[in-house]
Amino acid sequence: MINGIKPLESSLRWGMVGGGETSQIGYIHRASALRDNTFTLVAGAFDIDAGRGRAFGEALGLSPERCYADYQTLFTEEAKREDGIQAVSIATPNNTHFAVCCAALEANLHVVCEKPLCFTGEEAAHLVRLSREKKKIVGVTYGYAGHQLIHQAREMIAQGLLGEIRIVNMQFAHGFHNASVEQHNASTRWRVDPRLVGPSYVLGDLATHPLCLAETMAPALKIRRLLCSRQSFVKSRAPLEDNAFVLMEYENGAVGSLWASAVNCGSMHGQKIRIIGEKASIEWWDEQPNQLRYEVQGEPVRILERGMDYLHPRARADDRIGGGHPEGLFEAWANLYRRFAIAMDATDRGDIAFLNDFWYPDVHSGLTGVRWVEDCVRSAEAGSVWVTC
Repeated sequence: MINGIKPLESSLRWGMVGGGETSQIGYIHRASALRDNTFTLVAGAFDIDAGRGRAFGEALGLSPERCYADYQTLFTEEAKREDGIQAVSIATPNNTHFAVCCAALEANLHVVCEKPLCFTGEEAAHLVRLSREKKKIVGVTYGYAGHQLIHQAREMIAQGLLGEIRIVNMQFAHGFHNASVEQHNASTRWRVDPRLVGPSYVLGDLATHPLCLAETMAPALKIRRLLCSRQSFVKSRAPLEDNAFVLMEYENGAVGSLWASAVNCGSMHGQKIRIIGEKASIEWWDEQPNQLRYEVQGEPVRILERGMDYLHPRARADDRIGGGHPEGLFEAWANLYRRFAIAMDATDRGDIAFLNDFWYPDVHSGLTGVRWVEDCVRSAEAGSVWVTC
């Protein structure tokens, strides 16, 4: 259980690019990163408007001279300081992620980046190589993977409690964009602009979350080929989709399906994952994140609760309070940031043995998501045909 003891000898000096005053995700980054005293926010380039960004940074308690106009100046000036930043989080629109991430790695900084990591598999592969060359980590904020019961599922699958995996069913389908809300909402408008988000909307913005959950729960499953059908029910969003269906075949013979949608009227969030084996099934729903359904054929359904002694020790390691008390998204994100800090520290110490057995959503997870979206778009644009992954 996490009890407030610092996992590192000293906090990492940390900066942010983006995540300014009007950014919802920026506050989630800060609240999560600062929770366990693993990071100390000392600098940032928070806004495309330099004055507004400086005022916001000062309101956060930063020194005015460390509130920069842009990320290039942030990296250059911080590199000159003995107490300069060691890590940076990128919370900017999607089309900037690749350039900022490259610049951060070139400045010998660890990186935490919003997803998608970039737009193309070629760009993602470049970040993998650059991360390896600079000996710096790139963490990707697939925040739901920080929930403890995702790791309980991982251990149950690894122990063979489900038997051979046969079916993976995933969805992330909410209803909040069932109409063209982007006409009156700037925070939605950029998400449906191909210039800012790349070749997809819900595939990249929503679908990659349950895809990461499946990868975390069952890392041995590898997608062999997929077929994607996507739709733009709000016509002004074309060529970007607001609804998509994906069928997948895995190398072990298992099959998978994923439904991503922003037009599922009445649904608050609708992110679920169900993994079915030859012996049993498990199911997790992010609106009830403290419970995991475990269903063994011929036996009563079991609801596994977060924080209980019967869970695997690795699932309990990230508990922040005893069972029965609900934990939510901020706790899950804080768990990721704690893991990012530990991975950064181990990387700087060259502790490869530790890192080989330590999980966090890394640059390879980002690469997987980017390539999967590319394959989905390729399939859909060819007339919803099967494509090899």
